[in-house]
Amino acid sequence: MKVESQKSIKGFSKLSKEAKIEWVVNNYTNNPELSTSLLKSYWHEELSIQKLHDEFIENTLTNYYLPFAVAPNFNINGKMYCIPLAIEESSVVAAAAKAANYWLGRGGFKTSVISTTKIGQVHFIWKGSDKTKLSEFFNQIKPKLYSQTESLTQNMRKRGGGILSIDLRDKTDAMEHYYQIHATFDTRDSMGANFINSVLEEFAKVLRSEIQLQPWSDIEKEIQVVMCILSNYTPDCRVRAEVSCPIQDLDGDILSPEEFAYKFQRAVRIAEVEPYRAVTHNKGIMNGIDSVVIATGNDFRAIEACAHAYAARNGQYASLTHCNIENGQFVFYLEIPLSLGTVGGITSLHPMVKFAHDILGHPGAEELMQITAAVGLAQNFSAVRSLTTTGIQKGHMKMHLLNILNQLGACEDEKAKVIEYFKDKVVSYNAAVAAFNKFKS
Repeated sequence: MKVESQKSIKGFSKLSKEAKIEWVVNNYTNNPELSTSLLKSYWHEELSIQKLHDEFIENTLTNYYLPFAVAPNFNINGKMYCIPLAIEESSVVAAAAKAANYWLGRGGFKTSVISTTKIGQVHFIWKGSDKTKLSEFFNQIKPKLYSQTESLTQNMRKRGGGILSIDLRDKTDAMEHYYQIHATFDTRDSMGANFINSVLEEFAKVLRSEIQLQPWSDIEKEIQVVMCILSNYTPDCRVRAEVSCPIQDLDGDILSPEEFAYKFQRAVRIAEVEPYRAVTHNKGIMNGIDSVVIATGNDFRAIEACAHAYAARNGQYASLTHCNIENGQFVFYLEIPLSLGTVGGITSLHPMVKFAHDILGHPGAEELMQITAAVGLAQNFSAVRSLTTTGIQKGHMKMHLLNILNQLGACEDEKAKVIEYFKDKVVSYNAAVAAFNKFKS
C-alpha cells in the first residue's frame, strides 16, 4: 500500500514543539492558521508551567483542559471536606454535592480501609519435568530475593511498607511450563508502580543467576523470564464507604420514606443480578471516583480496570454498591479496590494536583482512598435516587442545557431567557432548540 509521503515523517519526536505543530496542521487540518492559533491559545501564559506540562508526556503540542470543580459539605468520619473533581460530564459535580448535602444531616459518610496490599509478578517459563526441584530451589533462593532488594526497599521499609510476601506459583494448568514469582507489597503513600517493578526486575536477575549454579541438566537450568510487572488488579487494596439512617429519616422526594427505601433497594438489587444494568450503575460510581482520581494526579485507567475486574470477580459482572434494610435501618455501602498515591508521580509537580491535595489537607494514601470511595458512593446514591423518583433525565438535561445553548451560540441574554423558560419544564434537545429560536435576539 502506498503511503502519502507528506503524511509520514521520521524523527518527529526530535522536532521543536513549534515544528511539530507546523507539520501536524499543514498535513492533517483544513485550516492550518486557525488550528495553530487554537493550539497556542491553550498554552499556559507562565512559560515555566507550560514547560512542566510539555515534559509530562512525549510529542506535546498544547494542553487539554478539563473543568476543575469542588463538591463541598462532605462529612466523612466526622471531618468536613471540600472535594476537588476534574470531569467534563454534566451533572456529576452537582450529583456528588447534592448527596453530600443529603447525608450531612444524617450522619455523613462512614469509611474504612480494609487493606492496602498490592501485587507484583515475575512471569517465567521453566521446562523442567520435576516440579519438586523448582520448588526446593525457590525456597533456597527466597532469602536472597529479600537481601538482594534491600537497597530498593530500604526507604519504603522505613515508612512501614516494603515486601510482604514472596511465593512461587505453578500456573502450568493454564499454560504449559508457566510459573510466577508472586509478591505482595505495601507501598504506603505511594502508588508504587516504579518501586514494585524495580524490585521484580531484581528478583528476575536473582532467579536467572542462581539457577545456573544448580547441578541440573541444561534444560532444567534454563529460565525464560517473560516479563516483570506489577498488577493493577489490587483486590486486597480495598476501602469501604457507607451511609445509613432510620428509614423514617429518608427524604424520598415524591415517594414516602418507606416506599423510597424499598424501591431504592430493589434498584440496587437489579444491578447486582443484571450485568446490562450493572455496567451503567458502576459507570455512575466511577464518574465520581475518576473525578477525584484525576484531580489528585492518580491513574484513573488503572483504577477503572481494577474496579471492573473486581465487579466481575464472582464470574458475573455485578454492582459495586449494595443496599440493606434491617430493623427499620437503611444502609447503602460500597466496597472497592483503590490503589492511590499521594507522593510520587505528578502529585508534587502538577500545580492543580498540588492545589487539590492542599484543599484536602494533604491526606495520606489511606485517607485519600476513603475520600474517593465516599464520592463514588455519593454519586451512585444521587443517580439511583433520581432513577427511582423523578427520573434521571430531569436533572441531567437541565445541567446539559448550557452545553446545548453554547453549541447553538446563544448569548448571555438568550441563555438566561431559555434557562428561565425551562424552570418548570423537562429539557430535551429539540425543546431547547425551539426555545432558543423563540428567544433568539
